[in-house]
Amino acid sequence: HAEELELKGFKCSVTVQDNPWLVRYADKFKVFIFHRVLYTPTVEKLIKQIKEQNKEMIFETDDLVYDPQYLKYMDYFKEMNKLERKLYENGVGGEILKDSYLKVCTTTTTFLADKLAEFNKKVFIVPNRLCQKDVEIAEKILEDKAEEKRSSKEIKIGYFSGTISHNKDFAVVTEVLARIFKKYPKIKLVLVGPLDIENKLINEFQDRIEQLPYVPREKHFENIAKVDINLAPLEIGNPFCEAKSELKFFEAGILKVPTVASATRTFREAIEDGIDSFIASHPQEWVEKLSRLIEDKDLRERIGQKAREKALKKYAIQNADNEEYYQYLRQQLTNGDDRSRKQAKK
Repeated sequence: HAEELELKGFKCSVTVQDNPWLVRYADKFKVFIFHRVLYTPTVEKLIKQIKEQNKEMIFETDDLVYDPQYLKYMDYFKEMNKLERKLYENGVGGEILKDSYLKVCTTTTTFLADKLAEFNKKVFIVPNRLCQKDVEIAEKILEDKAEEKRSSKEIKIGYFSGTISHNKDFAVVTEVLARIFKKYPKIKLVLVGPLDIENKLINEFQDRIEQLPYVPREKHFENIAKVDINLAPLEIGNPFCEAKSELKFFEAGILKVPTVASATRTFREAIEDGIDSFIASHPQEWVEKLSRLIEDKDLRERIGQKAREKALKKYAIQNADNEEYYQYLRQQLTNGDDRSRKQAKK
């Protein structure tokens, strides 16, 4: 978010809420964007200072964690200890969102935008994106790995869990993968990140499953580049999952890897089915679309190329275009200058 604004001419600074000098920031900036910020006493003091100086506050989220009513849909919430649950009891930043002083939110998907609008806030959609370094890393990987991938006879399917909260998501395709393993003896599955695999899958196909640890971002892209098909399963109808962005689609797409994703609202909006990746609504559809990609190398390459084109055009940060949002910020900065001049005259 900050990198996008910097590219558009804004001067930004990023900090964490535990910064011991956080309250002093009220005097140094004119607009404050709160992203997944817990309402601690220090944050409360900062907000008090912002209000006293009549400056702009914006609430930013890429998830439903701000509203405690949705936490029951969050798989990992059940695994949290009492201290962690305490931090979430009012939602992450729920107090900030409900503050009548705050008028504007930014978020990553239309699903979340609709949810935030229920709080009578103006909402700007600022999609998740690939930063400039991401694109550079991907280009280098594609140059280095092109020949290696062409010569490989194995077909690898990859799932990149990201965090510990995706066990239920992976369960969506457990039976699907068992069917694919039986149908195609040369298929291998690459799993990256914290994930509990169901016994029936690991017991029967352990020698065809490769598990890799959570890795730094550059290595993450290298891992994606090694697979032929990317999986993005989510539990359709689960609000927590419906809120998720299309990040798994365009991170694979920038490396020419086609994705099969659950048909959530976000993936339906992001993916042109059968053109730049596939979406699936039920197990049989998952099997059919995975089978098409497995059996047709030309299709994999064609869809992978289209996925990369979309990733560059729509999700690379240098092509970001949220002019209405940028204009709103410029207006707030100008208003802030006017307020400062009036205060100085007094």
